[in-house]
Amino acid sequence: MNKLYYGDCLTIMNDMPSGSVDLIYLDPPFNSNRAYNAIYKDETGRPLPDQIEAFCDMWKLDDERERAIRHMPVLMREAGIADETVEFWRFWMKALRSTQPRLLAYLSYMVQRLVVMRRLLRSSGSIYLHCDPTASHYIKVMMDGIFGHDNFRNEIVWKRTSAHSDARRFGSVHDVILFYAGSKRSACRVPYVPYGDDYIAKRYKHEDADGRRWMDDNLTAKGLSGGGYEYEYKGIAGFWRVPHERMHELDTKNRLYFTRRGGIRIKRYLDEMKGLPLSDVWTDINPVNSQAQERLGYQTQKPLALLERIITASTKEDDMVLDPFCGCATTLEAAHKLGRRWIGIDIAIHAIKRVASVRLGHRLNLKLGKDFEINGVPRNLEGAVDLWRQDKYHFQKWAVEEVDGFVTTKRTADGGIDGRLYFDMPGERDLQSMVLEVKGGTNVTIADLRALHSVLEREEAAMAGLIVMEPLGERKMGNFSRLIGEAGDLNILGLPYPRIQILSVPEILEGRRFNTPTPLGRSASRQDMMDVNMPQ
Repeated sequence: MNKLYYGDCLTIMNDMPSGSVDLIYLDPPFNSNRAYNAIYKDETGRPLPDQIEAFCDMWKLDDERERAIRHMPVLMREAGIADETVEFWRFWMKALRSTQPRLLAYLSYMVQRLVVMRRLLRSSGSIYLHCDPTASHYIKVMMDGIFGHDNFRNEIVWKRTSAHSDARRFGSVHDVILFYAGSKRSACRVPYVPYGDDYIAKRYKHEDADGRRWMDDNLTAKGLSGGGYEYEYKGIAGFWRVPHERMHELDTKNRLYFTRRGGIRIKRYLDEMKGLPLSDVWTDINPVNSQAQERLGYQTQKPLALLERIITASTKEDDMVLDPFCGCATTLEAAHKLGRRWIGIDIAIHAIKRVASVRLGHRLNLKLGKDFEINGVPRNLEGAVDLWRQDKYHFQKWAVEEVDGFVTTKRTADGGIDGRLYFDMPGERDLQSMVLEVKGGTNVTIADLRALHSVLEREEAAMAGLIVMEPLGERKMGNFSRLIGEAGDLNILGLPYPRIQILSVPEILEGRRFNTPTPLGRSASRQDMMDVNMPQ
């Protein structure tokens, strides 16, 4: 069955069997704020200023990135990558640490995942990595080492826009797609593209009475290796490419052109031609911005035609296609339409919900549980506890996004803020927010609630919400209620909203939400879950 995964693609791919994928297409983030914040802006209708600094933290040399960099040589050698590449990595990383630390953080993130993708890719498979010129040359160096320089096939240039104004440089109008084969066994069926009007006007100058356009082509065998046929046809002697019988057959079918100078040439009809073999510069696929029916609200969304071309060229029916950064899932739609199996992975629960509802449900009429399954999203308390034990950071993300909040994606100390829930307040120009904190353990104390109350006052937020794993006992809840009462209510249009509120994971899974004015993004998120009928 086709699969949609919520979580970090590294964790999920590590559990996938080796040699199980025929095509990997990935369009990973480089400027992560631009890639991810688009989801949130689209759901709320407004940009969320708190996200900007948080998402940039992804490409900082924090302790987690440093550990990954130190462990990379071991990971590479275990994957069978040549020692020369491993040593080059060591040297290169040392140079980048002092000159371009953010780039080093990004490269280490990508190399971790590309090494695993190498294991997943069948020897007959292909991988296409979509990026912009900011880092494409750095990534290519590492892909040469991981997938083999001999397996490099193309650096494809896709013209994504016709014009762009950039200060102090030529306008940036293209993306780069790095295409590698799994081995010499990998096949690529190069497609043909239609002739341009200028090409047709120059080459196909003739037209039959019925309107069919054609060009004339050589029929003589002069200089042709393998020889030809020497004879006279209708008084014209020559050394021909075809035997006499074939010449007569062509004549009866009106496929011969008798020139004024006494020669014979063959007619090539335009409507019978395949077109021109596709080159590595793609200018014929328009950006998705001009195709309103495809838009799902992602600034970096790619056109369906682009993915259909890649999938058609490098796979056959029933092959497995993997997109580890599936976002709005254009890859999955293209794969499904072409009769391929697919696996999509994304780190944002908002993306998973939207893909399941809009892309798979509404556009493709696929049914959850019948045509595809969703993995990694807790459906009961046991699943939530498992997620917390496996990855506390992603448990925190899931909990915040499940209550329609937006994650502050700092993995370091965040001052008691794991996310925010945004809403409008009458008479206020800016969005108001409820700060959210997630506690995954069972030992939640009154000190945690007091700390949240301090965050509420420090941040000058309208409200604060605490998410706990299990419901609080009666005695503990009594103590908490006194502090909640001291924080008071937020009165909006005569309706009181407690400024501090608590929700447990079982309550969230049952559909309960914080009592606030309707959060921006809630209607879309709740409807998404209803549309896909995700079991609880």
